[in-house]
Amino acid sequence: MTFRFTLEGVYTPIVTPLNEDYSFDLDGLADVIDDLVAKGVHGLISGGSTGENYAQTTEERIELARFTKDYLKGRLPLIMGTGAMRTEDSIALATAAREMKADALLLGTPPYSVPTERENALNALAIDRAADLPIVLYNYPGRMGVSMGEEFLNRVCRSRNVIGIKESSGDINRVHLLAREYPHIQMSCGMDDQALEFFAWGARSWICAGSNFLPEEHVYLYETCVLNGDFSKGRRIMSAMMPLMRVLEQGGKFIQAVKHGTTYSGLPTGTMRPPLKGLNKDEKRELEQVICVLKKTIASIKAEG
Repeated sequence: MTFRFTLEGVYTPIVTPLNEDYSFDLDGLADVIDDLVAKGVHGLISGGSTGENYAQTTEERIELARFTKDYLKGRLPLIMGTGAMRTEDSIALATAAREMKADALLLGTPPYSVPTERENALNALAIDRAADLPIVLYNYPGRMGVSMGEEFLNRVCRSRNVIGIKESSGDINRVHLLAREYPHIQMSCGMDDQALEFFAWGARSWICAGSNFLPEEHVYLYETCVLNGDFSKGRRIMSAMMPLMRVLEQGGKFIQAVKHGTTYSGLPTGTMRPPLKGLNKDEKRELEQVICVLKKTIASIKAEG
């Protein structure tokens, strides 16, 4: 099966299951992939921050992406993350993505260096040349230090490969800007607690870490709003999901919560690589309670038809 890549649906930035010695648990990763395919997500992302890319070498990231691509066997499209501090590393990741026939790249700003918009654009275009694949930009100034502003967008969007942007700034005015001034770029929700607003402004995709452990519920909200246009029901679903959004977006332990949620759902993902540590007992209990209530509430909404 081959895909003409379009950024539509729920895309899961997949977690990286680890063994106790911090090596990759590839059997565990295969189980997560199978579960996501079976439960209806529309695509996967390898090498995102949810997958702990910051704690992996370039070679390890390529290994994970290649395993994921091979194991998928065409069942879903795969986006490969290229975010790195060094342009050379991003280009190596992009080149590997082209060689393994990944479907697209997720391209963020190099963290910590705080490039100007021109410098950031030139970095992005160098990665684009290395891969010649569809590109989903990733605007996350909270992690990267700078925003992908209009000067950046005007430069990089001259490339035919730039087809979308994951917007994770948290600034609702960015949603308005992208929808009005850059309608040719497919806007993807990258801020989970704003999913309803993104969908109302025309976003047709959602890149959401919580779908690692609640894929069906995330797909249900997407289908309700984007495919069926039922924002009345969508508000009810979103209201049920907001406690989870608060835990993930505002809890300060994002990756730890996602990995525990995935483990709690029956897919063990192990520990995190340092410097991160797992949730404590109280945090685990709070997350588990939120998940249980969310699943029960959304199941009751579904049952109404």
